[in-house]
Amino acid sequence: MNNGYLDMELLRFTTAGSVDDGKSTLIGRLLYDSKSIFEDQLEAVETASRSRGNEEVNLALLTDGLRAEREQGITIDVAYRYFATPKRKFIIADTPGHIQYTRNMVTGASTADLAIILIDARNGVVEQTVRHSCIASLLGIPFITVCVNKMDLVNYSEEVFLGICQRYETMAHHLGIRAKLLFIPISAKYGDNVVSESENMPWHQGGTLMHILETVSIEHKMGDECEPMRFPVQYVIRPISDKYPDYRAYAGRMSGGVLRIGDRVRILPSGLESTVKSIMQTTMEMSIAHTPESVSVLLEDDIDISRGDMLVSIDKPLPEVTQTLKMHCCWFNEAEMQLRKRYLIRTAVAETVGIVQQIDYRLDINTLEHIKEVNSLKMNDIAVITIKTANPLVVDKYGANRVTGSLVFIDPDSFETVGAGMVI
Repeated sequence: MNNGYLDMELLRFTTAGSVDDGKSTLIGRLLYDSKSIFEDQLEAVETASRSRGNEEVNLALLTDGLRAEREQGITIDVAYRYFATPKRKFIIADTPGHIQYTRNMVTGASTADLAIILIDARNGVVEQTVRHSCIASLLGIPFITVCVNKMDLVNYSEEVFLGICQRYETMAHHLGIRAKLLFIPISAKYGDNVVSESENMPWHQGGTLMHILETVSIEHKMGDECEPMRFPVQYVIRPISDKYPDYRAYAGRMSGGVLRIGDRVRILPSGLESTVKSIMQTTMEMSIAHTPESVSVLLEDDIDISRGDMLVSIDKPLPEVTQTLKMHCCWFNEAEMQLRKRYLIRTAVAETVGIVQQIDYRLDINTLEHIKEVNSLKMNDIAVITIKTANPLVVDKYGANRVTGSLVFIDPDSFETVGAGMVI
């Protein structure tokens, strides 16, 4: 593998839509038309298509990898796919369309830079469109690309497309979605406006889906001067050797902003301050570290710092050090969330014990109504809750920083991840 590939920009995107909207076919088309599959893979799909009685190659079989899924004709879990073009690398999270798999979309979309929401041109905006758009908004995904699929079944009608766009924009305004919206009319089955421009829809001048994926800005991923610096400490480096008797560095991954040698930093939750003496990446010394680089930091002062502490900039807004947090929560587990039950609460690097003090309200995704006086959450429920932790956590609002503003709930008996939270 050459260094050019390693240095290429990476875009993570997720796909979501109702059952049979064509998510798997769309991804198959992206892989096929961008020459990102091998000949033997294509031959296997052609063979599988014939065995199922399909008259044409069923590109959905490229992504529905499990045999059980192929037999049922549905996608039942998050499937991660990797491919590249000469311009970018991509990771796709293909998530199920069924209502009972809401948690899978939360998992798949949690790190996405862009969400593709598929809409069947014959059906328009439906209940699952609202659900998936709401989740994409809660997760702070900066770009939402609405692909109106199966345009071949509505005679490539511009009027149908524009009507769906207008209804979606109205719904997005009602939901308070702040992501940038992009709309594309496509036919995943025949490849219209997926990788190649469609001759059937000359009225669309917005480019192809691949053009958007290759050119959409990912500057939000890279820390800049204006963003508050965040460096959660994952590991304390203390070599036991005569050569470095007093060496003490802190390893972690930059989660916001930039860090330079000579910067004054505050260590939270203690509140003590020091100056950055050196920044290392493996054996190479650096003058500056950007988000999301992994580095080790040496400070001028000998301070008691451990895993879970955070180095932050002192001249920018500080994160909150608190034991009481209000957050959006999506519950993942079949066992209901119970008030006052003890859960392990884990952030990017810290872990403590906590309880759910109250459920402020559960969100009815279908009506967007806030259901109050709720005492438990069932699997796939989305709610606003308040938790109390045994030890202080250092957090930002999720809207300001997706890394330091998120956490997960872990059952202390089974050690299963049972829920996810986004601090508000």
